[in-house]
Amino acid sequence: MAKKINVVTLGCSKNLVDSEVLMRQLDNKYSVVNDSDEDADVIIINTCGFIGDAKEESIDTILNAVEAKRDGRVEKVFVTGCLSQRYKKELKNEIDDVDGFYGVNDLPVILKDLDVDYKKELIGERHLTTPKHYAYLKISEGCDRSCSFCAIPLIRGKHVSVPENEILKEARNLAEKGVKELLLIAQDLTYYGIDIYGKRTIAGLVDKLSGIDGIEWIRLHYAYPAGFPEELLDVINSNPKVCKYLDIPLQHINDRILKSMKRGLGSEGTRKLVRKMKERVPGVALRTTLIVGYPGETEEEFSELMDFVKESKFDRLGVFTYSAEEDTAAYKLKDDVPEDVKQDRADRIMALQQEISLELNKAKKDKIFKTIIDRKEGDYFIGRTEFDSPEVDNEVLITSDKGLKTGEFYNVKINKTDYFDLYGEVSGV
Repeated sequence: MAKKINVVTLGCSKNLVDSEVLMRQLDNKYSVVNDSDEDADVIIINTCGFIGDAKEESIDTILNAVEAKRDGRVEKVFVTGCLSQRYKKELKNEIDDVDGFYGVNDLPVILKDLDVDYKKELIGERHLTTPKHYAYLKISEGCDRSCSFCAIPLIRGKHVSVPENEILKEARNLAEKGVKELLLIAQDLTYYGIDIYGKRTIAGLVDKLSGIDGIEWIRLHYAYPAGFPEELLDVINSNPKVCKYLDIPLQHINDRILKSMKRGLGSEGTRKLVRKMKERVPGVALRTTLIVGYPGETEEEFSELMDFVKESKFDRLGVFTYSAEEDTAAYKLKDDVPEDVKQDRADRIMALQQEISLELNKAKKDKIFKTIIDRKEGDYFIGRTEFDSPEVDNEVLITSDKGLKTGEFYNVKINKTDYFDLYGEVSGV
């Protein structure tokens, strides 16, 4: 029987795509799974090295796998991904029971060590680990930004756009497999095309993707605010296949902090952009992420951020506490906000966002939304509207005495709301 390889993925959806590419290359020779709890002959850990908590999770996962190897439950352990790319030498010195450490671009090398030939004909093909009706589509790698707090360019390198024809080919392959929702991801989605075509071409790419038969929703993640291509707003507003949803990490609103972060857009420019998005795309759902506890952040600067959240009423919001990352510009600054203060500020913003979310959800009561079914859980069918991305946003909990099909769309009337969930029933079935 073929040996079993368990590919354990940590971190973001971009890492997940990398794991799916690796798994597809391994498919013909090994039995491949993607489950951190499943026994296997070989474990490959695709690590995250973004912030302190993610590094700690990655290291703990490696140590657990090494312990399984020492106990004879696993034959080999390999480590790849962002943490391995950045700290390969240190990891080798500290954890010598790992059979191999690899960087983010070492796919052919890890395959060779597993006695698998790298098959160029499989470029664009993946072993999907998401439910078959949606998939992440990575349109570029790396980042040209110089944000002072972020180590991603050090790990992933400069921005490299995937050629448009390759993206369209991969999207067609996904559609043929039953994928109906494409979630476009990149470190900087709106920078797409500059390195290949000399200009931002994300709007045109999205339009072309929407012409693929079988694709019904296209969702956009990780847009950078500075230099945002406004023509993309017209595509979101006018193209029925493009979800009125935009994930745009803003990080802060205070001018001093934004300048120190090297974000390229100040407080007034950020506010204008948020207003413009809401004006040009009525009803758009905006998701953002913020950083609290950045070096020198005063209570007054934090209060300015709280006021911004109050006035902007983001549909979705996440918060990171500042984590000092080696070799970044901000690493030279004194990390002078105590950890308990950082966490308190994060808690206060999320408590505020919880109330905003409840207010926005209440406005959805008695309205009907097109909803895709992701799964069945207990007595409920769990779905999402176009305003929600998988795993990170609201879900719609639907009661129905008829069998609803996973991956199908239904019109759902909302009859009850909560802080982060909607409850409803199918309308017109």
